[in-house]
Amino acid sequence: MEEFRKIIQTVSRGGIEGILIGGVAGALRGAHRPTRDVDLLYQRDEENYDRIVQAISPLSPYLRGAPPNLPFKFDTRTIAAGGNFTLTTSAGDLDLLATIAGGDYDSLLPHAEVMKLFGEEIKVLDLETLIRVKRAAGRPKDFEAIAELERIAEEHGSA
Repeated sequence: MEEFRKIIQTVSRGGIEGILIGGVAGALRGAHRPTRDVDLLYQRDEENYDRIVQAISPLSPYLRGAPPNLPFKFDTRTIAAGGNFTLTTSAGDLDLLATIAGGDYDSLLPHAEVMKLFGEEIKVLDLETLIRVKRAAGRPKDFEAIAELERIAEEHGSA
């Protein structure tokens, strides 16, 4: 998790309205599966686009897997016109997600809890909803993660 410190601190200190989902959220719930990026489901509104750009721009975001000469401008207009961005940054990989198979920021916010990580407060998807959205995504890697997450839920009496 230490490799994600700078991204998580940047998101929190930048006031970005977002919810941690994916592998980092699973790890915070007790999962041991490795992850290579931070998945952030973000609120879609102009003020949050501005916060995202101001906070993330110093990390030199670029489209992960894109050719190095591809023109890409990380600004509010790009974020507003797009939706989901898989980025590489100087602090590691970050997936900015407007929607996922299980919903968007507004529909999943009631299923998020504020947790403290690296001295920062950040919203994290609750365990039951994390399982549900992974099931909705339907990818083989998500089904592998579901088994571990369901075991954790059973251990905590929430399954």
